[in-house]
Amino acid sequence: MKETVLLGGYTKHEGQGVYRATFDSETGRLSKAEPYITGIGSPTYLAVSKANAAYLVDAADGKGGLAAFDLNQTPPQLLNTVLEPGTSPAHVSIDEKRQLVFAANYHEGRVNVYKINADRTLTPTDVARHHGHGPLPEQDASHVHFAALTPDGRLAVIDLGTDEVYTYPVDDAGKLGTPAILKLAPGFGPRHLVFHHDKPIAYLLGELSSQISVLQYDPATGGFTQGQTQKTIPADWTKHNGAAAIRISSDSRFIYATNRGYNSVVVYSVSEDGLELTEVQQISTEGDFPRDANLDLTENYLLAVNQNTSNATLYSRDSGSGKLTAVQKDIVAPESVNVVFLKA
Repeated sequence: MKETVLLGGYTKHEGQGVYRATFDSETGRLSKAEPYITGIGSPTYLAVSKANAAYLVDAADGKGGLAAFDLNQTPPQLLNTVLEPGTSPAHVSIDEKRQLVFAANYHEGRVNVYKINADRTLTPTDVARHHGHGPLPEQDASHVHFAALTPDGRLAVIDLGTDEVYTYPVDDAGKLGTPAILKLAPGFGPRHLVFHHDKPIAYLLGELSSQISVLQYDPATGGFTQGQTQKTIPADWTKHNGAAAIRISSDSRFIYATNRGYNSVVVYSVSEDGLELTEVQQISTEGDFPRDANLDLTENYLLAVNQNTSNATLYSRDSGSGKLTAVQKDIVAPESVNVVFLKA
């Protein structure tokens, strides 16, 4: 099967924006990544709708927000931008059922909600601003790092700065209600989470603590309860590390997370009840500062991108053990920090 790979990234140095490559899952080979969406400011995260519109991070003239592009045209055509004074977001996700887009803004400490119009452009509908701080230097203020749907349609919002996970009700008009809030241990520094596909359980990655926690989710209240917590790096690693991306296989048997500093992908097996994780592998990303990694559509492969060395590594995946094997190294990926696989 041929798959399209989109790589979002910075435009501070050699990066030109979003790059596109073709991946052949039968041969396991990835083509050279070529510039695809250019002329915008550091599109570090993007999400693609079923209507084939890309909603990506954008920054220009002291403003930040999102840009909407039509991927049905070659090259992709800009539909509209929604920018406001300040920095650009760090994470973007789509609510297909309600036709909404959510953007988590790390530096501004807020989550923005947008309506997808009939022409696939965006219109702002709501914003929630967080306040507070944590004990670490990186937690001087609220830093909203992630906003995406729970399985029952609430919005899970992760605040690295305040060590909290918010769960907001969302209505069809894109308005946020009063959230349930999980308070984590000081300095946990949460970043991203993924949900089990069959059970009310989530797996939360702590960037600042280099930890992963099992969270039980209560659909009645939207609240989380924290369970097993363990490190994402070896106990003897004393240099800096920041956990970054987290992904889960579609059978919910394996979790993959990246470590920036230790520069690895850590693999966990998930117990049958979903409540316990067991580390099964640490494998090098063959580069520096792996901000993202993602499974391809067949889940027989995983691609990790290294921000500081502008390279990517492709791994084959054993679906029985979950383990990875590097099959293609030194793939050129200029300032890439986000990986999205689509049907070609």
